[in-house]
Amino acid sequence: MNRLRGVSDTTSGERIELEYPAYRPPIPRDLAELKLSQSMPTDLLLRHLRTRAVSSFSSVSESMKVSPRIVEALVEQMRKLQLIEVKGVTGLDYSFTLTREGRNLAAERSEMCRYAGPTPVSLDEYSRAVRAQRAQVKVDRTRLRAALSDLVVSDSLLDQLGPALVSQRSMFLYGPTGNGKTSYSERLTRIYEDSVAIPYAVEIDGQIISIYDPVVHRSLPVEKDAALDPRWVVCRRPCLIAGGELASSSLDLRFDNSSGTYVAPVQMKANNGIFVIDDFGRQAMLPRELLNRWMVPLDRRADYLSLSYGTKFEIPFELLVVFSTNLNPSDLADEAFLRRIPNKVYVGDVDDLTFDRIFERESSRQKIPCDPDGAEHLRQLCKRHGGDSLRACYPGDICRILHWISEYEERPVHATKGEFERAVELYFAQNTCAGENV
Repeated sequence: MNRLRGVSDTTSGERIELEYPAYRPPIPRDLAELKLSQSMPTDLLLRHLRTRAVSSFSSVSESMKVSPRIVEALVEQMRKLQLIEVKGVTGLDYSFTLTREGRNLAAERSEMCRYAGPTPVSLDEYSRAVRAQRAQVKVDRTRLRAALSDLVVSDSLLDQLGPALVSQRSMFLYGPTGNGKTSYSERLTRIYEDSVAIPYAVEIDGQIISIYDPVVHRSLPVEKDAALDPRWVVCRRPCLIAGGELASSSLDLRFDNSSGTYVAPVQMKANNGIFVIDDFGRQAMLPRELLNRWMVPLDRRADYLSLSYGTKFEIPFELLVVFSTNLNPSDLADEAFLRRIPNKVYVGDVDDLTFDRIFERESSRQKIPCDPDGAEHLRQLCKRHGGDSLRACYPGDICRILHWISEYEERPVHATKGEFERAVELYFAQNTCAGENV
């Protein structure tokens, strides 16, 4: 049982196999093996029972993600304190409910925190897991080309990306807009051949931090006999992309007043994966502010967070940060910071051959019939209107415009020279003062 079989890559549609996580937390057998503060499991059980009229060992075990044996121990403790009463037996399971004293205590505990999700793991265990699951990449040009098979990528670019990925150190992807920096970034996780274990939540100083996010983390099916602690979710290595909305608050814990818990910052959610900062330099926070915030984490692979009342703690910073920008890196960061990002990969305009190959792929994908010399004609039009430069985005964008024109005129789409000229006129803006295209 070393590989997860039949996992679908939603970007390429390919069926792949991934190795099980390097860190496989065993199922805790008793309360001590949860390694949590003494009151945490009890308070969590109270909040779970408060939401139900009657519960059972099996239902609480499933919702708290702990074994029935642990639930039984908690229920026995609370029964002796007259917080729980047993209502009956169904098969081999017991049904029980809170007493009046139990409901009062549950209401009191819920005033401080309303979290009633899976049982958290300790900060020490989370840190140990992240470091154990540090990415180890073995990739060459052939494997990298296969990972990016749905894109047209030159050998020279592959040979820049390859060593950067082997290093697993942060990188700049920079160059003119429209040449695929974001497309490359969001596909880089394909080089990883293993999965990772991510906890639903982490406890620190009696506080709960939610980590697992189904929007960010793609969970994988696990065999029932895998014997993994159910407080952890087996996932693909995460890839989190943040654009202009990234603010300084995104990098710190956020306290949710409605639940009384904390939400993990973006870099904590991206641990053991990739964090892409798209259009770097155009965020709500200033580039220098972000770079100063991450000067130490990028260098030492450790970050420091603070709870709302000042308690500070360390978390691992085990992620590949990709700064994607169409600005010059030297205009965004000083020499001291650039030294901490050893990989600067330039993604420039494409050559004629690459442009034609992209067009052929796009016209086929978008089912557009084309004249034999269509790619060459479109290329010449783009050079004339785009200042003699060829961007990787031109073929796909213009093919979509061809579809819009045909839909507007209620006729089948066809890429003739005349249609290309209409589409290109729509696509490129004109400098009306100078009479030039821009």
